[in-house]
Amino acid sequence: MSTFRSIVFSSVIAGFIVGVIVTVAQQFGTVPLILKAEVYEKAAATHQHDAAAPQAATAGHDHAAHSHADHDHGAEAWEPRDGLERNTYTAAANVLAAIGFALLLAGFFAVRSGATGEGITWHEGLMWGLAGFAVFTIAPGLGLPPDLPGVPAAPLLSRQIWWLVAVLSTAAGLGLIVFRRSVPAAIAGVILLALPHLIGAPELEHIETNVPSSLSHQFVVAVTLTSLVFWSLLGAVTSAVFARLDDVPRQTP
Repeated sequence: MSTFRSIVFSSVIAGFIVGVIVTVAQQFGTVPLILKAEVYEKAAATHQHDAAAPQAATAGHDHAAHSHADHDHGAEAWEPRDGLERNTYTAAANVLAAIGFALLLAGFFAVRSGATGEGITWHEGLMWGLAGFAVFTIAPGLGLPPDLPGVPAAPLLSRQIWWLVAVLSTAAGLGLIVFRRSVPAAIAGVILLALPHLIGAPELEHIETNVPSSLSHQFVVAVTLTSLVFWSLLGAVTSAVFARLDDVPRQTP
């Protein structure tokens, strides 16, 4: 029960700290790029609407087109307003995501400490965090880099399936290489690491967007760096807090 309490408390504390820090980092990195992309996205939508209006009028469907546009507008998904409301929801999402991943890390720390009888250090936590960065960011990002608003992408379901395959395959491959430490395991691990990329991520044959490619490149870099900060801090902070809260006697590493 003591270990379970340490897992939960360390995850909540670390998740809150890391979630807040990453939210602040996003305000200077990814958020400005998203806002710029949304300007291009709205401009493209306005252009398409203006181009479609004369065609509808020529066909004698002014009223029908207007009614359809009103229906689409009313059916739009809700989204938070820019400013404080949007930032609050972003911070809440970051904190919840950080707590969820911290629970996963703390569970690994508890299993590792129980198996070896040694306490966890923040250095080890940092390495686990970097492993999480490789599994959840680098591996899927090689095939499906993060996209800005207004940039077309392959169907969502196919992207989700490939993302899940990439994450599970990378995690299994790293696990075989690091923990089994044998030639056959290392070969199997390398094969698993390469497997999703040999299959290939789903992508569109032709992409039309008015979002500048330079903006998309900046966004990929910003997201990757932010994720690196997220996972590095999450691993180090979660391990440090867990080691402090876990009062089960351990050997000094």
